[in-house]
Amino acid sequence: MTRNLQSENYTLRQQLETLLVEARRNEDKMRRFDQLERQLIGAGSLTELVRLLLTEYKLAFNVEYVSLTLIDPELESTRILENELAGDAIFTQLTLLRSPDALQVVYGDVSRPGLGLYRPKNHQALFNAPSGAIASVALLPLVRHGALIGGLHLGSSDPDRYVSGCATDFLERLAEIISVCLESSMVRERLKLTGLTDGLTGVQNRRYFEHRLIEEVSQSRRHQYPLACMFLDIDKFKRINDTYGHQTGDSVLKTVASAIQSQLRAGDTISRYGGEEFVVLLPQAARHHAQEIAERIRGVIAELHIQARSGHALEVTISIGLAMLPAITQDGLHGELAEQLVAAADEALYQAKHTGRNKVVCDGSGQAEMPQTPWGRIRLTLSIWAGRLMPFILEPSMGTLRRLART
Repeated sequence: MTRNLQSENYTLRQQLETLLVEARRNEDKMRRFDQLERQLIGAGSLTELVRLLLTEYKLAFNVEYVSLTLIDPELESTRILENELAGDAIFTQLTLLRSPDALQVVYGDVSRPGLGLYRPKNHQALFNAPSGAIASVALLPLVRHGALIGGLHLGSSDPDRYVSGCATDFLERLAEIISVCLESSMVRERLKLTGLTDGLTGVQNRRYFEHRLIEEVSQSRRHQYPLACMFLDIDKFKRINDTYGHQTGDSVLKTVASAIQSQLRAGDTISRYGGEEFVVLLPQAARHHAQEIAERIRGVIAELHIQARSGHALEVTISIGLAMLPAITQDGLHGELAEQLVAAADEALYQAKHTGRNKVVCDGSGQAEMPQTPWGRIRLTLSIWAGRLMPFILEPSMGTLRRLART
C-alpha cells in the first residue's frame, strides 16, 4: 500500500513538474509575443514592418524559416519594397502577388491558421528553402475586412513543431495584429506618397525633388560620378491655356510629363517644379549621354499628337536647360552645390527660351546642336527611337524578372 502511494506521489510530482515547465514555456512565449506585438504596432513604415516579420519572429520564436506573401494588385507595395529592400537577403523571403488566387489555392476555404506536415507540392512555392529542410509548417492567412491581403508562413525542421489539430489561438491573434499593422502601414505610405507627388501629373513634386537633390549631390561627391540636372519648360504654355482653356492645359501637362518619364532610366528622378516647368536628375550620366536624353525628350514631345477639347490639333514643344555637377566637385556644402547646379540648369533654360525655344542648351557649352555628320544624325535618330521603344522593351522584361524572383 505504502509503495503504491509513493508511486502515485512520484507520478503526480512528475506531472506537476511537466505542467510547471509547460506553464513557464507558455509564459515566456507570451512575453516574447508581447514584445513582438509592441514592435509591430510601433513600426514606422512598411519596410520596417516587413523586416520585423522576417527577422525578429525567426529569432524570437526559434523557427528556421519565415516567409511573407503580400497581395499587391496596384503594385504599391512592390514599388516601395523593391526600392528599399533591393539586394537585401530578406527580399528572397518575400513574395508579392497581384492576385490572391494562388494563395487561396494553398489555403483552400480555411481563413484560420493551418498547422501540419510540410508537403512539397503544396508548400514549396511559399518558402525559399532547400529540399528536405522543412518538416512541419504553420500557415497564417492575413485577412482584413473579409479580404485576403497576404500570408505569413512558418517552417520548422521539427515534424512535431506544428501538428494538425493543435490549438491556434496564439497564431490567430498574431495574424490579426499583423493584418491591422499592414493595413495601417499602407495608409501611412499612401499619405507620404500623396505629400510627395504632384496630384495632376502623377510625377514627384518640388518638395520631393529638393530632398532628392541633396541626396544625389551627396552620392555624386562620395562616389565621384557625374550628375546632370535638366530644367524643362513647355513653350508658350500660357497661350494654350488662354486659347483652349485650363482643361486642355491640364491634359498637355499630363501628356508631357508622361512623355518625359518614358525616356528616363530607372534611377532618374522627374518632378514637377511648378506651373509648366519640370526638373529631372540624371545620376551617373556623362555630359554627352545627358544631352542625348534631353534631345530625345525634346524630339518625342515635338511629335506628340495632342488635341484640344475643341478638336484643334496642338503643336507642343519644350525647351530644356542642362547643367552638370562634375564627378570631382569643388569644395562646398551639399546644399550650396545643389543650389549652384539648379541655378546653372535654370540659366541654360533661360538661354534656350530666348534663343528660339524647342531646343536643348547645355550650361557652359552653348546649345547642344544636332550632329551635322551623316553618322551623327543617324546615331541621334536611333537614340530617339530607342528611347521611344524602351518602355515597351523593358516592361515585359521587368515583369519576367519579378516573376522569376518570386518563384
